[in-house]
Amino acid sequence: MTIVSASRPRRTKIVSTLGPASSSREVIRALAEAGADVFRLNFSHGTHADHAARHEIIRSVEAELGRPIGILADVQGPKLRVGTFENGKVTLRTGASFRLDLDDAPGNEERVRLPHPEIIHAATVGSNLLLDDGKLRLVVREVGPTYLDTIVAVGGVLSERKGVNVPDIVLPIPALTPKDRKDLDFALELGVEYIGLSFVQRPEDVEEARAIAAGRAWIMTKVEKPQAMDNLDEIVRLSDAVMVARGDLGVELPPEAVPLAQKRIIRLARQLGKPVVVATQMLESMITAPTPTRAEASDVATAVFDGADAVMLSAETAAGQYPQEAVGIMNRIVSRVEEDSVWQSIMQASCPAPEGFVADAIAAAAGQVATTVGARAIVAFTLAGATALRISRERPSCPIIGLTPTDEIARRLCVVWGVQAQSVGQETPVRTVETVVDQAIESTVASSLARSGDTIVIAAGLPFGVAGSTNTLRVARVK
Repeated sequence: MTIVSASRPRRTKIVSTLGPASSSREVIRALAEAGADVFRLNFSHGTHADHAARHEIIRSVEAELGRPIGILADVQGPKLRVGTFENGKVTLRTGASFRLDLDDAPGNEERVRLPHPEIIHAATVGSNLLLDDGKLRLVVREVGPTYLDTIVAVGGVLSERKGVNVPDIVLPIPALTPKDRKDLDFALELGVEYIGLSFVQRPEDVEEARAIAAGRAWIMTKVEKPQAMDNLDEIVRLSDAVMVARGDLGVELPPEAVPLAQKRIIRLARQLGKPVVVATQMLESMITAPTPTRAEASDVATAVFDGADAVMLSAETAAGQYPQEAVGIMNRIVSRVEEDSVWQSIMQASCPAPEGFVADAIAAAAGQVATTVGARAIVAFTLAGATALRISRERPSCPIIGLTPTDEIARRLCVVWGVQAQSVGQETPVRTVETVVDQAIESTVASSLARSGDTIVIAAGLPFGVAGSTNTLRVARVK
């Protein structure tokens, strides 16, 4: 991959979901040019052939643009749904009785099949079941060996195969279904950068996915279950990145709890140095309208003020009528927020305290030195991405250039706040401090971030080529 020829001043990254509205080469390139840093392949929809074709287009566009582009493969996870109805749908009246059972027969106003015995076995009297994204709510009043008798607490129309959410039940099911395992194997063979892990409940769910990935991709855990919030610290520690998946999280948590959950997740992820993405309904109205609501613009801005590494578009770019405009407007909102002095002050004031080891001390010092000397950029030599992540955690006032020997790591860093990743290859081994300085100056000049007379800060490790050995800080002047 060639070194990027121009800087991208925006620090907060943009993730764009691909789908029927954005599968052509022309649209994917337009989205990348409009500001998309990472593309999401949603394995809940489409075939392996569809995703392989999009993957190939992204890599082709990446080569043309001369900058790394990350790819997120988002696996579906265990989807819980009701069965079918005799007439396709029924109307459930508030206060009426309704049974969920294992009977294969089509349902009616009195019962429907629930093809998930694990829910029946785990439920207790008083458990809530949310149907159709929370539009209807049932409360369990009796548990039988093959059925749940419920009272309709919130009624409405229920169509067949609608989703079931169980916010107050821990289900004894893994986050990876047999379909997910096949999708995961396929995505890893393609060579994606991140695996989106859906419906995580326990730390063991993350450990299972990490074992399968075996370092071939970062695990991006989607926090969308109340049970994940109960185990948040350990789940985030085990993850490589985190997504605030507000769709299902917003169904299973009360609406007033979601903003607080978002802030808690972002705060913890930043403290632990894990990239965090805020997702779902950010510019929802742009599925059918060329401009967002002012409330949506404020929602995006809030995520940026909170310190999110990235913000994500879902149906807006996957199925919407204005995918390019959605990315462009999100780019404008993020860029405008980052010009604000209050945002800059918040980023500096909210820096976590450095941990008690050399690499973290070097990362913290890099940001402080860069501010003191007015550096144009911080150049982080990073073998596996850790050095760039640590410096990003400090939210420095100048851009971060992440120099890595491989395209794979450069692409993974596309989701990391403030990092402009560059793959410099391994043709010129970095063996001396002089080589480090020369490569750092070359990269900043090629990126149009620095010119003759400017100062840059360099973070690297001795001996070179050893992951996790960051122990050197250097200030250099561009000649």
